[in-house]
Amino acid sequence: MRKITFDVETRNLFSDVASNDPVDLDISVVCIHDSETDQYTSYLQEDFPKLWPILEQADMLITFNGDHFDIPLLNKYYSGDLLKIKSLDLMAEVKKTLGRRIKLDTLAEATLGKQKSGHGLDAIAWWQAGEIDKIIKYCIEDVKITKELYDFALKNGKLKYKDLGIKSSIKDIPLNTKDWEKKQEGSMTFTLPF
Repeated sequence: MRKITFDVETRNLFSDVASNDPVDLDISVVCIHDSETDQYTSYLQEDFPKLWPILEQADMLITFNGDHFDIPLLNKYYSGDLLKIKSLDLMAEVKKTLGRRIKLDTLAEATLGKQKSGHGLDAIAWWQAGEIDKIIKYCIEDVKITKELYDFALKNGKLKYKDLGIKSSIKDIPLNTKDWEKKQEGSMTFTLPF
């Protein structure tokens, strides 16, 4: 099964576009991990024609908050429909169990013992300053964390988070992963000429 784990960084904020719809934002970079090549790569807007064939060959897209944010935003640049590719949104999976959303950083710290290298607001400031390499490095780190969380959950049937209650302890989030890698049959709209 070819899995593409990816993350999107934007050039602007919701307040900049006077909207709460992710589709109204502009992408600065998309970073991916391709399970077929085991490589991490990045794509600026002008590189998207190189990204589409990779996504079109994917059996599954893996994201964190991607169903709500990353996929609809990236889909506006694509001439087909990325929604036709099976997706697994780790944030949505966690919310199914806990009934609430948990930050990527919170899951990474408790499950993997690591923290994110920055914040999405940093990426926007870096874009404005022309520091594209910093955005790419940050975005790839988020993709690595998302991939590692996915792999951990698939192997262990759970993720972990720090409960900030009275005892401030690490708690498990049980996840039903049995169908995660079940291939989805369906049509895909391709951009490639035949």
